[in-house]
Amino acid sequence: MQKKAFLFPGQGAQVVGMGKDIYEKYEQAKKIYDEAEKISGMPIKQICFEGSQEDLNRTENTQIAIFTTSLAILEVLKEKQIQAQIAVGLSLGEYTALVYAGILDFEQGIKLIQKRGFYMGNLIPDEKYSMCAIIGLEAKKIEEICEQISQEGKFVVPANYNYSEQTVISGNETAVEEAMGKLKEIGAKRVIKLQTSGPFHTKKLEKAKQQYEKELQNASFKIEQPIKVIKNIDGTFYNKEDNIKEILANHIISPVRFDKAIKLMRDENVTEFVEIGPGKTLTGFVRKEDKGANVFNINDLETLEEYIKREEEKSE
Repeated sequence: MQKKAFLFPGQGAQVVGMGKDIYEKYEQAKKIYDEAEKISGMPIKQICFEGSQEDLNRTENTQIAIFTTSLAILEVLKEKQIQAQIAVGLSLGEYTALVYAGILDFEQGIKLIQKRGFYMGNLIPDEKYSMCAIIGLEAKKIEEICEQISQEGKFVVPANYNYSEQTVISGNETAVEEAMGKLKEIGAKRVIKLQTSGPFHTKKLEKAKQQYEKELQNASFKIEQPIKVIKNIDGTFYNKEDNIKEILANHIISPVRFDKAIKLMRDENVTEFVEIGPGKTLTGFVRKEDKGANVFNINDLETLEEYIKREEEKSE
């Protein structure tokens, strides 16, 4: 049987105008944006469609904007009975996957992401941080250099394992700069400073995690759906024994293992990878591991309708 996976982007994929053309054409998408605004009390449409890039880039806006946009596209696909057997997201994208699979309901998802974005954007120690993508060096070597630097009383750690050849490090600006130099010396092909400045997915967000844990206490999750969701925290599927609240709280301070998620999807014989929401980052990671992977991006009206048409032709 051919397997399809839906991939949901995280912070960094946002772009002003995202979702606007889909909102204007599809009633189902319009309903998602309108409902999300009603639940959150935030001007999500304005932030997504016509706000400034600076405003959209604020963590408390970015997370709910991307989440709502991906869900709006999903709603149109659902109406067309287009489904996937596996779902995975990057960081906040995991919540989109949980809502898609019916593990978390839409209203709770909006409320959680609103709080998560706020805490992650505001409860950070007042220091200068940066993040950097290291390409062409195995993760073990990156971990060793980070460990060496951190033993000197500085702070730098791997935060995102994107695929086997790319790991993102995060920490204090000076420690990240030092790591960049050392990693170049030992053979990194490229080191790219990222626009994101928060020390996401590190212990520096412990305070945000603690506050967010309180929000999670009121949420309910149910794993009894046929769609499998991959956890960021370890690249395995959620199962009934999991303490989801604990996993999602720890997710804030733990590295994202998208590299393991890609491996699991390949082991599960996924034949089509569809990224739903702004950007093309995740399908890019999949392609890096498998140049021949069958990938598709749905991030605007044109790509949405092209994909729907393709699926309809396949089922004729």
